[in-house]
Amino acid sequence: MRRDLILLLRRPGAVLNPLAFFALVITLFPIGISPDPELLAIIAPGLLWVAALLAALLSLDGLFREDAEDGALEQLLLAPHPLPALALAKVAVHWLTTGLPLALMAPVLGVMLSLPLGSYGVLALSLALGSATLSVIGAIGAALTVGVSRGGVLLSLLVLPLYVPVLIFGAGAVQAAIAGSGVAAHLALLGALLAAALVFAPWAIAASLRISLNG
Repeated sequence: MRRDLILLLRRPGAVLNPLAFFALVITLFPIGISPDPELLAIIAPGLLWVAALLAALLSLDGLFREDAEDGALEQLLLAPHPLPALALAKVAVHWLTTGLPLALMAPVLGVMLSLPLGSYGVLALSLALGSATLSVIGAIGAALTVGVSRGGVLLSLLVLPLYVPVLIFGAGAVQAAIAGSGVAAHLALLGALLAAALVFAPWAIAASLRISLNG
């Protein structure tokens, strides 16, 4: 994790690009649709979640690709440490530098969409949980396409269907907060999805990396 964080600090564009994309989408949407506060408040939960999902997807293609190009990924496979644990560490760095900043930025952008004040905390918490699941699941697709030239489109086709449950429960949590109903069920389901992903996905990532590198 320390190594990956240092490498990302040397290339701040890799961290800032998804955040800039997220901010631009949210900023331009009211201009293109309508500045009506009531309409924006209705579409805000889904819009924020879809924009965050696509922003997180932007940085997934490079999760293992650069390590594969410079030979570091082969060294990870030969390391004495368990490959699922090493893969999970790389996923954790991706979440810390992409998912968590998106979750913290979302309430600020929610002001532009006339999101009710009481839903900001739920929005940030649901995005923090959901983006972690997106990073873990997306890493499976990134590992499968690491040996494919220009595999970004293929990566999107592989992981976007798996993102649908996270999107439904994440946006549903924010909508429930706006309506004043209970959000615990939505957040519990997001937590359950994250727990299941953390149990099974590291092994799938490790197997996918071995398949991509060894054929």
